[in-house]
Amino acid sequence: METAVIENPIPWPGGARCAVAFTFDMDADSILHLGYHDTADTRMALLSALRYGPEIAVPRLLGIYREFGIRQTFFVPAWCAEHYPRAVELMLEGGHEIGHHGYIHEHPNELAPDEELDRLRHSAAILTAATGARPRGYRAPTYRFSRHTADFLIQEGFDYDSTLFGDDIPYVLRTKAGQILEIPSHYGMDDWPQYQISREFDYFAAVKAPRRAIEVFIDEFEAAWEFGGLWNSVWHPFLSGRLARAKAIRDLLRHMVEKGDVWFARLDEIADHVRASIESGAWTPRIDDLPYYEGPIPELGPARPARVKPA
Repeated sequence: METAVIENPIPWPGGARCAVAFTFDMDADSILHLGYHDTADTRMALLSALRYGPEIAVPRLLGIYREFGIRQTFFVPAWCAEHYPRAVELMLEGGHEIGHHGYIHEHPNELAPDEELDRLRHSAAILTAATGARPRGYRAPTYRFSRHTADFLIQEGFDYDSTLFGDDIPYVLRTKAGQILEIPSHYGMDDWPQYQISREFDYFAAVKAPRRAIEVFIDEFEAAWEFGGLWNSVWHPFLSGRLARAKAIRDLLRHMVEKGDVWFARLDEIADHVRASIESGAWTPRIDDLPYYEGPIPELGPARPARVKPA
């Protein structure tokens, strides 16, 4: 008897075995300015590495998408849209979706609620002006989704979020403000632990040959294909847009195409399909009620400072 199954699989379009999304977070050097505001301008090597994303990697990755005839989703901090408008123009020319990724990659769960909402609105206005359309989807920078984020996304009319890790397929987040669709991923589908090495960010992954790193994504894909899941991957142009790594993505795409019965889709297209399936009665989603807790759990007594600095 099969045990590694999805209890409530979504019927994907055209009878596809799984849905596949190659999503990119184009953070560029926003993350350096956020972490080292006073000295970022002096960190020339890291600046050059991060700027490689919008200037070199994005055109290369868009060429790969064009080769395979697919459209995907890019999450772009509004500050990056302002400073790298050509990269945004190229995304739009290719028919790709641009989602909300904060202003300068700030961490929502470290902001006061009114400041989080203000940043959300301000960034949405910038992205709307840059793209001609209000962003429909959101991904919290560094997955730092706060206890208020879902409420604010619902209040501001977003169609979906793609930050949380709570299932293998889309599900619904329900709060006192209403509901929003969650299109989940997880750390095993992120290129950061595969490739990132940085003294400034205090992150030192072992250097991997791209073919070894891609093994993780292949295994996740094979499981999603076998059991009718969602394969929602998270990449960063400055990491995975490097020559050998971009080639590995191209090889992975070829493997998926040859496997067949795969629905390649932008996240807004996945959201539309899931919502239509719910409304037609073809599928019933699982619902997660947020927030999970109203505060620190009482079993451990009064809240205490964290012992370990969050990653």
